[in-house]
Amino acid sequence: MRYTAAEHDAFAHDFNRDSLVILRDHIPRAKLARWAEAFTPLLQSQIAREKDSPSRGAQRFYVTLPFDDLFGDPEIYEDRDLLSILQRIAGPEPVLCQLASDTPLKGSDYQPWHADTPALFPEWGTNDTPSFQLAVNFALCDVNDDNGPFETTFGTHRMNKQDAMDRLARGELPIHRLKMRMGDVMIRDVRAVHRGTPNTTGQPRPMVVLGYSRRWYVRPEVQIRVPQSQWDKLSPIGRSLLRHNPVVSDAQALVTEETYRNFAY
Repeated sequence: MRYTAAEHDAFAHDFNRDSLVILRDHIPRAKLARWAEAFTPLLQSQIAREKDSPSRGAQRFYVTLPFDDLFGDPEIYEDRDLLSILQRIAGPEPVLCQLASDTPLKGSDYQPWHADTPALFPEWGTNDTPSFQLAVNFALCDVNDDNGPFETTFGTHRMNKQDAMDRLARGELPIHRLKMRMGDVMIRDVRAVHRGTPNTTGQPRPMVVLGYSRRWYVRPEVQIRVPQSQWDKLSPIGRSLLRHNPVVSDAQALVTEETYRNFAY
């Protein structure tokens, strides 16, 4: 591990206050450069499929990544620091349920402010519960002011969403624009009000998302199709993390209709 138990506690404390933490320079850039090279044809294929019906707005594309030897890298999804922080936030035996990416191109626009999931118990009229659905994000390039940085609000993950949106409209909530170097890893609560921003450059800005949830929380809109050959090689930790995902033949692993859209909850 890179961090101590006390530092894991501090990350979890800051996360619960703000809705996110960033581990700087956590993944080797050389590893992510290999991801970026392999990602290019996947993005091009997705652009061709969605040419007439983009699922995430103009020039913004959601690409599901294959769980193969490259993208299904246990050094990333089983990272001990990452899992130690996740377990402090969302309890023991978390589930890994999503392996995908969000990529704006030139011509993309600001997304509407939104949260990625509703309150766990919306009938309460409050969102003040512990975290249950987390996104782990890392970019396959450096993210700067020009190529679509993530914008978010701090603390809104446990606020009533309408109150948060009203306060945002009145200018009462600071907006945080997060620039990230390739290798930085962000852990965030997807309930926080946030948005994507335009990429004004000529280069794609791929942002990977690993979706983790509490042990009992199932997300029907996403899944990881685990090839049998990969399942056979998984560690006990990997099998625990991926236990709710379908294990399929290698030939069926790339067959997916996953088109995860933004929801303005």
